[in-house]
Amino acid sequence: MTDTRTPPPQVWPTLKATDARALIRFLTDAFGFVPTAVHGEGDLVAHAELRWPLGGGVMLGSVRDDPDDPWNLQPGTFGAYVVADDIEALHARAVAAGAEIVRKPAMTDYGSHDFTARDPEGNLWSFGTYRGEPH
Repeated sequence: MTDTRTPPPQVWPTLKATDARALIRFLTDAFGFVPTAVHGEGDLVAHAELRWPLGGGVMLGSVRDDPDDPWNLQPGTFGAYVVADDIEALHARAVAAGAEIVRKPAMTDYGSHDFTARDPEGNLWSFGTYRGEPH
């Protein structure tokens, strides 16, 4: 869980899904995202927010067959790097949930312990210990 020192997300990467409810379940089960808002009826998800326990989150919704949709993103074209602490445990969780592992856990030349997985919609998720360059 996010502690009181973690600021609320100020940048929300967004994605669309052909089956948003299934993607929400997958991201929760495989990676540990926490759904904090899911709005919509039936199979349609108009808006969902999933928080990452270490801070930040993503928003997603159902793709719509509407040429005038102002947020017309294509499912499966999203990619994200997510900071995580225990890469081996997260990798095992992802494998157990059926994630397609694109790259097994390995050390990078810049000192991060990373792995990459693909979700059922085709989006790429890279999880690693690299927290960015110091300010």
